[in-house]
Amino acid sequence: RDPGTPRARQAAMFILDAASAAGADVRLDSFTAKTPKGERFFTNLTAELRGDASKPWVVVVSHYDTKPGTSCPGANDGASTTGLLVGLVRVLRGRVPSGGNVLLVWTDGEECMDSYGPDDGLWGSRHAAQSLKEKGVEVKGVVCVDMLGDRDLNISIPRNCDKSLADLALRAAAATGHAGKVGRCDLLVKDDHVPFLERGFKAIDLIDFDYGSAPGLNDYWHTAHDTADKLSEDSLRVSGEIVLKMIELLLEP
Repeated sequence: RDPGTPRARQAAMFILDAASAAGADVRLDSFTAKTPKGERFFTNLTAELRGDASKPWVVVVSHYDTKPGTSCPGANDGASTTGLLVGLVRVLRGRVPSGGNVLLVWTDGEECMDSYGPDDGLWGSRHAAQSLKEKGVEVKGVVCVDMLGDRDLNISIPRNCDKSLADLALRAAAATGHAGKVGRCDLLVKDDHVPFLERGFKAIDLIDFDYGSAPGLNDYWHTAHDTADKLSEDSLRVSGEIVLKMIELLLEP
């Protein structure tokens, strides 16, 4: 699902069909951007789930692209949380908290080609964050989810996240009975939450960066071993319950 390829387009259409079938009004947001490999074509997808359009929004983000130049299928890194957002459509359709609205964003081009920089990586989230900034949308919080399908789920909150949202995530985990699944870490993670932080939005990254053949290893990441047999529906259920509770808490009157 590398950006600008036929498979990326196929993936975007698959997400469009799945989220639409779940009840969302999904929109394609295509754009071009400079990359180390020349100008490339990208496609984000968005779905608005409205409670009260006059009130603030919570934004939930997952990328769906794969690491360019590798043989990584991206079952966990990209696909797992893409599916989580489709699941959120099914749950939130017609029952968004009355205190606000939810915007789901499936981003293209999260993965860098060489190394993260102004023209490498995070293309989709930069585009989405800039669009929200220009529209003047009131956003209570941006929740980025990534790599949360791991059978051995351990959700980390990196150091470069909004502190109030980090506190909220821990509250949400405790409230849903999953306190042992979420913890802070000292990592600085370059993920889709960063462009939102840079544009003044409160943003957090929920990521399981311990994805490997043994505890403490991350040796499935960006390799051919990132396949569906490493994933668990239960991990996605737990992650989804935590995100739903965060949305509820953020949109409390």
